[in-house]
Amino acid sequence: MRDPSLRRSVALFRAFLREQTDPEHCYRLLARDAAQQLTRYAGPLRGRVVVDVGGGSGHFTEEFRRRGAHAYLFEPDTGELTARGRPPAGSVLADGYLLPLADGVADMTFSSNVLEHVADPYTFLSELVRVTRPGGLIYLSYTNWLSPWGGHEWAPWHYLGAERARARYRRRTGRAAKHTLGENLFPLHIGPVLRHVRGRADVSVVSARSRYWPFLTEAVTRVPGLREVATWNLLLILRRSP
Repeated sequence: MRDPSLRRSVALFRAFLREQTDPEHCYRLLARDAAQQLTRYAGPLRGRVVVDVGGGSGHFTEEFRRRGAHAYLFEPDTGELTARGRPPAGSVLADGYLLPLADGVADMTFSSNVLEHVADPYTFLSELVRVTRPGGLIYLSYTNWLSPWGGHEWAPWHYLGAERARARYRRRTGRAAKHTLGENLFPLHIGPVLRHVRGRADVSVVSARSRYWPFLTEAVTRVPGLREVATWNLLLILRRSP
């Protein structure tokens, strides 16, 4: 799927709608798309060391390996790690705040839709930077709070308040929501994150764009206010400074 394109965006949106009933299709498609994006910015993955932080049950890691990368998965949640049975080979149970890796060992670090789930996103980001070699790339994407999907399974009712949205989810489904604001989901915004990464001396911003938009992917992130709603999911491509 060409990125950006309407065909790609529609295919990904349809896959997201089937996430609960067909997660394999959803995450395999998303993994192929992310690998293509990473290749676009970094070149072929063959022979590169890729560190996947918070990659769940390993769909992204498997796709990177399929393309010839030396990919390693670091995931703190045993439930996510074993969601498809046995943990993927080469996976490590580890917290993204303190990765069991030496400085600069990765050609690329990758984190998809994790940042909104950590209480201290800037410490998490610093750890991704630490393990990336000078000149290497960091791929970081997250769903911002004011996005229509910001409340995850209880979106878009998060606009009316998290507790009200969670209560509605329980009434509608008969079960408690997976995410609780302030525990495993945090209201992360685009403006502060962009200011933070642009102010860091250890990285430069290669691209700040909407991950899923079919057109004007970078233009939408340049408009304060509008970007908080319209971006949907912010993708940052950062390069580790020498």
